[in-house]
Amino acid sequence: MSVATEVRVPDIGDFVDVPIIEVHVKPGDRVNEDDPLLTLESDKATMDVPSPLAGVVREVPVKVGDQVSEGSLILQVEPGDGAVTQPPSLLEQQEQQPVERQQPVEQQEPLGQDVPGRQRTAAVTGPAADFAQTHAGPSVRRLAREFDLDLTAITGTGPKGRITKDDVLSFLKGPASTPAAAPTQGSGIPEIPVQDFSTFGSIEVKPLVRIKKLSGPHLHRSWLNIPHVTHHDDADITELDRYRKELDTAAKPDGYRVTLLSFLIKAVVSGLKRFPEVNSSLNTERDSLIFKQYYNIGIAVDTPDGLVVPVVRDADRKGITEISRELGEVSARAREGKLTGPDLQGGSFTISSLGGIGGTAFTPIVNAPEVAILGVVRAKTAPVWDGEQFVPRLILPLSLSYDHRVIDGALAARFTRHLVDLLSDVRRILL
Repeated sequence: MSVATEVRVPDIGDFVDVPIIEVHVKPGDRVNEDDPLLTLESDKATMDVPSPLAGVVREVPVKVGDQVSEGSLILQVEPGDGAVTQPPSLLEQQEQQPVERQQPVEQQEPLGQDVPGRQRTAAVTGPAADFAQTHAGPSVRRLAREFDLDLTAITGTGPKGRITKDDVLSFLKGPASTPAAAPTQGSGIPEIPVQDFSTFGSIEVKPLVRIKKLSGPHLHRSWLNIPHVTHHDDADITELDRYRKELDTAAKPDGYRVTLLSFLIKAVVSGLKRFPEVNSSLNTERDSLIFKQYYNIGIAVDTPDGLVVPVVRDADRKGITEISRELGEVSARAREGKLTGPDLQGGSFTISSLGGIGGTAFTPIVNAPEVAILGVVRAKTAPVWDGEQFVPRLILPLSLSYDHRVIDGALAARFTRHLVDLLSDVRRILL
């Protein structure tokens, strides 16, 4: 028998003495890496503590109601094989009977359609809700959004009336004697019908990586709740790129690179200061704006497992060199999977750059609760008329997606044009 590994509470920010509201494992259970071990709930947030390794749970010295802080011992895991089988998917848990292999596609049942034995009285009318006042953990909220359920209609059996996954699944199954309900009207966006793709040829099923499992619902929620509009413009960065290359050449011996992204961050900060609505968020009642007096810029970083968005804090107080060094460090940690919770929190505006790949323009999804996001693709050399002749200039396409409830078209155009003016004259960025 190998030596058990102590599992302690990871970095949870400034929270201390946070109560445990759920313990998901017991001695003898097998767990996979990243499986939730327990759930903590502070006065500001609910968070799951994942397992850092796969193996067998040997000791759980904590219980519901105990208070823990960063570094507190929560259990011991003997390293080894994780759970032998993966739990059934949400679809498998809810299927009343298997789909016939030869069943015509048009007769297959959509996921959102009512079937005998399933309650649908809790269907949400409209976009998925946040259930901010509901006593439930993140995984339960995610499950409710996936099945368009109103958590306020479900009775919780956990501590202090907390709604558990079992409560949601029991609600979905409903009493066996419940007759088929009439199709719910106005229950939001209909689900995509189920298809058995194996009837058309060989297939391979691979689970989504953890990052995509976490980011998918967030992106879906943002797209459904925010009226997106995208404004496009072009910046002439010919002179800026010449200066950038000079700085980059000087930086290489010191072990870092100077990329265009550093200049974009400085230009964005200038734009946020001039147009503070772009650095705001709607309050929960959607009747006022929260203006942020800080400039924390999120940067979408491509990793082997998907996109993550680490945050460059206080970008208004940092120069090109300091930002360039920080970008290099945070990008490396992102690709190695070593980012912590605080690295990903507190952003007020996001830049999504596809410059290393290509493209001509795109519509990035606003990173709610932010109200705008800047998309950048690869710069290209194009002929530009200077009044006498066409001359080659390096042109950078910019795409600003914004929340039309907060930002109108005129403001979006002015903000983007401000970025264009700054990027076209590097001296103005450095002021």
